[in-house]
Amino acid sequence: MSDSLAWRSAVELAKLIRDRQISPVEVIEQSLSQIDRLNATIGAIVTRVDEAARREARQAEKAVVRGEPLGPLHGVPFTAKDLHLTAGVRTTFGSKLYEDFVPDWDQPIIASLKQAGAILIGKTNTSEFGLIPLAANALFGESHNPWNLERNTGGSSGGAAAAVCCGMGPIATGSDGGGSIRVPASFCGVFGIKPQMGRIPNVAFPRGWETLAHEGPLTRTVRDAALFLDVTSGIHPRDRRSLPVPEIRFLDACQGEVAGLKLAWCPRLGELPVEPEVMSVCKRAAERFEQLGCVVEEVQLELPDLTPAQQTIAICEAATAGEPRRVEWERVIYAPTRKMLPKSDHYTYKDLVKAHWARDEYWERISAVFERFDALLTPTAAITAPACGTLGPTEIEGRRTRALAWLAHCVPFNMTWQPAASLPAGFSKAGLPVGLQIVGRPYDEATLFKLASSYEAAHPWAPLRPPIAS
Repeated sequence: MSDSLAWRSAVELAKLIRDRQISPVEVIEQSLSQIDRLNATIGAIVTRVDEAARREARQAEKAVVRGEPLGPLHGVPFTAKDLHLTAGVRTTFGSKLYEDFVPDWDQPIIASLKQAGAILIGKTNTSEFGLIPLAANALFGESHNPWNLERNTGGSSGGAAAAVCCGMGPIATGSDGGGSIRVPASFCGVFGIKPQMGRIPNVAFPRGWETLAHEGPLTRTVRDAALFLDVTSGIHPRDRRSLPVPEIRFLDACQGEVAGLKLAWCPRLGELPVEPEVMSVCKRAAERFEQLGCVVEEVQLELPDLTPAQQTIAICEAATAGEPRRVEWERVIYAPTRKMLPKSDHYTYKDLVKAHWARDEYWERISAVFERFDALLTPTAAITAPACGTLGPTEIEGRRTRALAWLAHCVPFNMTWQPAASLPAGFSKAGLPVGLQIVGRPYDEATLFKLASSYEAAHPWAPLRPPIAS
């Protein structure tokens, strides 16, 4: 069984450990073996904690033998995005400013996973402070897509997506301020969900992204993501946006009936461009929901591109957070991030206020969709994974676009705070994964889990593995 442990889901591993069919030590060793074998090529893990993980695995095994109460993720390995504080383990935020920083406390998402019995095995690559949608920085370089090493993983949770895709643990923490969970999930062929803002508590350090970033998981299966939310959700005294634990367990929601649910399929939000091959894969995936008993209706929505407003907020928050160390930061900043700082100097308070008003106006327009439909379907990203060393194409559908236009389908739902997920929809002719985005009503992650779980049961993707990881 040990050879297959790297590809078992978190739900399966936790049950096998509880039933004493496998040992936490075996599970951790298998994940570390995958990291040994693949990480030099993929660049997903940037900080390893092998000995600490092995020590915790031995302690977890003793707890099983003694018959102690076990958490729902007892003995299950996980990786943490390098934007998440981990007590006693280096946390760099992808920046040379924090190259040797070791925090003395865990962020809530990490603390909850540990309390549930999960074991940290490493930190995953990200962009500097999460500021660009690729997993690349001046400290650790660029992560490579497991399906094509010449392509990027997406970001900023790109290392997390690549680690999960390659069997380096079944669950990974991510954060999403403008597609940073959903885009890597799409590019790497895994499942990722950005829950409702506040569903998973967050205590921001360093500051920045507070009004945009959602904490969430990247996993190979929908049920693993549901269990992740079950153990990490709840009110936190230091996060005023944190939400109470919902009445329904998300893992139970995965068993819910989807027949009769009404879904809006929107090929493009407003005039946003999408590569034809991506559109074709996503359209086919949207139509599959009809086979599950859903009612799918294509809709055309006249909506503005919210990305400029989102970037205004993100840049103003990040620049303000970095102001005390601005001179030092400019000396060591990652080149693609550098051009963002001068932009912040030209924004006025009116620009920032107008950006926040834009999010309100967008919700006023799109809220009508969720009065008629249970969920909205769109492409996750307008492209497949871009080439390494680039920020993606500036031409889509044969027409020039502004930089990073390819992630514009994700951005609005960071502004509206509602839940959104990306599920693997298929592959391009070149063998690159394509993701379908499912957007839920505010506070309604349960419907997303119903839909995604039903789709996964009919069209399973977890058995599909990149050749390099097989």
